[in-house]
Amino acid sequence: MGDVLAGFHAVWEFESDSVLIRYERGIRTPKLFQALGERRIPLSAVEEVRLAPGRRGTVVLRLLPRAGADPLMEAADGQLKEGSDPYRLVLPAERESQAASRAEELTSRLTESGPADRYLVAAPEAPLQFKAYDGKAAFDGTSVRFRWSWTGASSAKWKAGDQSYPVADLCGVEWRSPEALAGYLRLRAAGPAPDATPEPDQDPAAVVFGLGYGPVHESLPFAAAVLAAIRSRRPVPAAVPPCRRDPADIAERIRHLGELHQAGLVTDEEFAGKKAQLLAEL
Repeated sequence: MGDVLAGFHAVWEFESDSVLIRYERGIRTPKLFQALGERRIPLSAVEEVRLAPGRRGTVVLRLLPRAGADPLMEAADGQLKEGSDPYRLVLPAERESQAASRAEELTSRLTESGPADRYLVAAPEAPLQFKAYDGKAAFDGTSVRFRWSWTGASSAKWKAGDQSYPVADLCGVEWRSPEALAGYLRLRAAGPAPDATPEPDQDPAAVVFGLGYGPVHESLPFAAAVLAAIRSRRPVPAAVPPCRRDPADIAERIRHLGELHQAGLVTDEEFAGKKAQLLAEL
């Protein structure tokens, strides 16, 4: 297609088989967008294209990625605020006709639907690191390292010592947004789930957020990169060792999802789909 739409905080370039998104840098641009810099979204990773009225004389062009196509959105797990959604382009209302034309043409080019069997959107590249409340997390592409802080880490973590987790020993990542209460990043080991999962501040496989530590633009790309590395080592779903979540954690995630739904941050369809996906992990 070769056309370009410049909106608030981003420029979308429409190509024959993908959309290249370049995020602006500036004080008002969400920090997550600045951290991502540029992303290429293959049309094979897109489930649907939507155009809807926005706020204060704007329209919003939005791509809905297929489940499992983007490690960033899989890690986010529906927790991103609307303004930080990297798949939204906000435009002045007078450009609605242009946006509608692009939306119609994109829709005509979509050929895939349903969950993807592999990641189709590139994850942020390692090495990555961020500072959590109780330690520092680093990822070099092959292993995740947690180095505890003497001012924030619990005695349980100090007793366990600094941790190193090879990607080959992991089956997933849990990311709870630092913008909510009790945010954290937890690594999930391959194999049977433990009978009980420790609280994140007591779990050597987790770092906790809070008080400005582990911000979204640092911890979410980190989680996405780890997820992508895990998936790349186990491309065939049948070869992935069992990795079941704690039922209490599933219940908590559904409760949190319900709060987002009530607040209007998650649609009815997104709520029902994600709830079914969580229940399937029991």
